[in-house]
Formats: sequence, C-alpha cells, structure tokens
Amino acid sequence: MIYELIEYPKCTTCRNAKKWLEENKISYEDRHIVENNPTEKELEIYIKKSGLPIKRFFNTTGMAYREGNLKNKLSNMDDEEKIKLLSTNGMLVKRPLLVGEDFVLVGFKVDEWKDKLLNKNTDEDE
Repeated sequence: MIYELIEYPKCTTCRNAKKWLEENKISYEDRHIVENNPTEKELEIYIKKSGLPIKRFFNTTGMAYREGNLKNKLSNMDDEEKIKLLSTNGMLVKRPLLVGEDFVLVGFKVDEWKDKLLNKNTDEDE
C-alpha cells in the first residue's frame, strides 16, 4: 500500500513525519498542501475516513487561521462552509495528513501512526 502524505515542506512536523515513514520503510506519495490543496470533495472524504470532527482539520496554530480570526468565526459556520473554507487555502489545513485506503491521520503523533501503520501488519499475522 502506498499512502498519500499531504504536507508542507517547511513544516518541521511534516519533515519529522516523512523521516519516520522513511525510517520505517513505508512507501508514500508526497503532495504539497499549498500547491495542491485538498478539494472540497477530498476533504469530505478525509473527514469521514478520519472519524474526527471538522475542527480537527484546521491548523489552529497557523498564521492564516489567526489572521482570519477563525476561532470566533467557525462557531457561526456550518460544516459545508467550513469544508469550503479549508479548500481555499492549504495553510488552513492541519498537517501532515496521511491518507490510506480506509483511514486518514491528521497531524503527526508517533503512537497513533505506529498503531495504524506498524501494528496493523502484526495483527494480521496472529
């Protein structure tokens, strides 16, 4: 399985995620989140696959989020409006996103990635 890693090259967390994938010999295709931002349709799929609320897909520490005063604006938006907003600017999207066949991981948390990517193989062998 080749995963899709949606990331921003200057992001330290994204670089750490890439390094971790490479160290664990996990194949992935790289996608620049600003040059090739996820579309509304893709975001709908990612949100569903992740099982997370839409708000977890926002990069709340990013400058675009803060400059747009989104902390106060999001509560007045419906899900469709939030997804549309995320699709307009890759810098609003939490990164990295790791897209698998039946899951999406948001952000890089080593334990979460280990559970999903490494332990998956050992479970099947038992």
